[in-house]
Amino acid sequence: MTIFVGKRPKSPPKPRSSAKARRSAARLAAVQVLYQIAQTGKSAAEGLAEFIEFRIGHEVDGATFVSADITLLSAIVRGADAEQAHIEGLVEAAVRPPLERQRLELLLRVILIAGVWELLRNHDTPAAIILAEYVGIATAFYGGAEPGLMNGVLDRVARTLRPYEFGVVGEGQIPGGVTHTPQTKPNG
Repeated sequence: MTIFVGKRPKSPPKPRSSAKARRSAARLAAVQVLYQIAQTGKSAAEGLAEFIEFRIGHEVDGATFVSADITLLSAIVRGADAEQAHIEGLVEAAVRPPLERQRLELLLRVILIAGVWELLRNHDTPAAIILAEYVGIATAFYGGAEPGLMNGVLDRVARTLRPYEFGVVGEGQIPGGVTHTPQTKPNG
């Protein structure tokens, strides 16, 4: 039995995270969910529900992680799953054969699929941030040349989908609602 004299000790504060950290966590979680879907054959809805129920906000291997932005996580997983064939076509067009194609094992493909979906549909986030986020995810999993491969393929896709962000005048349409240009400060 513990006896407290004076004030009760405070419980440790819950980890707080910035919106940027929650978006980064959502991207990593989306890659994990998409990888699980590819491995198990579960639907996007099943994989997402399972991940949210058992992983988000729970202690994993003794560590408490930043909570993911569930809205972004869901959008990436559902969107990438729904548009997978189109996205894979964009990836294939950006891969330099045959060397890069041979190096694209499942995890790298899943990271690319998530990143390309964001380049295609998440116009609130500049391409440079999306590239940095997914290259960072590749770096977390790989120590060799894979992050460079990720950067090269995503950069080629980004320049195709968003030429206006790379200073190419008269190329491609700026989607409605896009509020940033290469000169403005991006949000992550």
